[in-house]
Amino acid sequence: MRVAENCDRQQWNIIMAKSHNYVALIGNTGKAPEVRHTSGGTTVANFSLATSEKFKDKSGTSQERTDWHNLVAYGKAAEIIEKYVVKGSKLHIEGRLQNSSWDDKETGQKRYKTEIVVNDFILLSSPNGPTGNGNNGQQGASSSTAEYHASESESSDIPF
Repeated sequence: MRVAENCDRQQWNIIMAKSHNYVALIGNTGKAPEVRHTSGGTTVANFSLATSEKFKDKSGTSQERTDWHNLVAYGKAAEIIEKYVVKGSKLHIEGRLQNSSWDDKETGQKRYKTEIVVNDFILLSSPNGPTGNGNNGQQGASSSTAEYHASESESSDIPF
């Protein structure tokens, strides 16, 4: 904790009083986002993102583990996701964890859900799809990226 070494007690108390809910992921979408509109007109996009890690097990055999993450985006971010994100799109996502619970109407059991609320994202594959414009999956120099940052002006129709 290099920062803490140079802090006085008051600074340390300020640092320790803060909390932070931050998630950053790079992965591929599992399917096209499901987009809906609330009664108030807000666009909502739900989608999943797969992240993978490679490792060697105890016997030295290479393994790969994939984790699936549920994501939700609102407003302008959801509109951009609806327009440009397809199954297999590679995304860099930044957001926060959100937990919710409800009672299942059929069983009466308590259900829980954890999802990532998207604040910022970068589309790492071509906006025309995960493989670009017919380049058979080869990511070339001509592929582009798109970015959306929640703090930017919401008036722009295209984020790139």
